[in-house]
Amino acid sequence: MALIRKGKQFPWQHKHLLGLRELSTEEITYILDTAKGFEQISTRPVKKAPPLRGKVVVNLFFEDSTRTRNSFALAAGRLSADVIDFTQKASSVSKGETLLDTAKNLEAMGIDIVVIRHSAAGAAKFLSRNINACVVNAGDGYCEHPTQGLLDVYTIRKIKGSLKGLKIAIVGDIAHSRVARSDMWAMTKLGAEVIFVGPPTLMPTEVSRLPVSVSYSLDEVIEKVDVVNMLRIQFERLGGNPFPSIREYSHYFGLTVERMKRAKPDIMVMHPGPINRGLEMESEVADGKNSVILQQVTNGLAVRMAVLFLVNQAAAQAS
Repeated sequence: MALIRKGKQFPWQHKHLLGLRELSTEEITYILDTAKGFEQISTRPVKKAPPLRGKVVVNLFFEDSTRTRNSFALAAGRLSADVIDFTQKASSVSKGETLLDTAKNLEAMGIDIVVIRHSAAGAAKFLSRNINACVVNAGDGYCEHPTQGLLDVYTIRKIKGSLKGLKIAIVGDIAHSRVARSDMWAMTKLGAEVIFVGPPTLMPTEVSRLPVSVSYSLDEVIEKVDVVNMLRIQFERLGGNPFPSIREYSHYFGLTVERMKRAKPDIMVMHPGPINRGLEMESEVADGKNSVILQQVTNGLAVRMAVLFLVNQAAAQAS
């Protein structure tokens, strides 16, 4: 079945979603438009639609996750797919089985879509080259987390109408953040100006080659931006002491009530979760009128339904 956009044929051609860097502005917009059509499914008395009936989706998660894994499971279920939830601790991986052997054994059971999260950069791309099933990247190493990037721009577009001309600050642990990278690609392609904000020790070494500006002071940008996305400090990945103390980091880079007083009245406050309250932002800000954090979670469901639908559609068209 060909997909229709604005009266013309526009078939989705990607069997996999590995990252947003490789997608065009039109392709990103198409995913967002498709997600909008799936929003109303979650408001029905019976929250089901048939697009993936008879298909099997496996959540292949090698890292801990609550929001992303459950969001994909729910998205697949609402599209009537059968869902297998895989966790490393309860699998043969704990006995030494390789990623590829695990995936091929699952594929032998008749799976159609693999949603993978892995600590190794490029794990999703590796799988896409070695199995026949569709592959959706749910986060790989420090590379990308494409559906988080999509749900973030979807949320901004829904509230602001467009990203074109917006100034967006992404604040915190940029170096270890796959969310920051996917956000950057999606936001800049949709016309926003992105500013990475954080201490020099948490900036990626290649930042000068990226399509962003850099600030080492949240106070310097808080009055200018339309959106601020506060990243989680990933203590499990730091491996050292990139800042003198938690108190000092919060003092210079935490989103506090006092800083919010200097921000634009309609500034959007975002966070991919989970929040380290009192570190990345104060609870009054996380739960305040400018926060769209829970809306991000809600919108993530529609976005992931759209992604699962589109990759399955591309696979069907290719066969």
